[in-house]
Amino acid sequence: MAFKIKWLSTAVDDLEEICSYIAKDSEKYAIIIARSIYEIVEDIAKFPERGRVVPEYNRKEIREIIYKSYRIIYRIRDNYIQVLAVYHGARILKFDF
Repeated sequence: MAFKIKWLSTAVDDLEEICSYIAKDSEKYAIIIARSIYEIVEDIAKFPERGRVVPEYNRKEIREIIYKSYRIIYRIRDNYIQVLAVYHGARILKFDF
């Protein structure tokens, strides 16, 4: 059984900012990135431990999947997956999860 997915509003904002930036050069590619990230999150809901533990936090419930240059960071809860952030890999991760 797949977990439910809950996106933090800041994670939604992250993805919107990424796509807006990419769309300046290619709206088509921005759509591809957004769809791919949503598909990855749907897959995480089926296999929550698929991602690696985020090295900066070293907590087993906070994990990430790397897609192209982006880190999809999520937390495994009892009955749902919480998407915490979608970050460009070159940025320094600064969150208190």
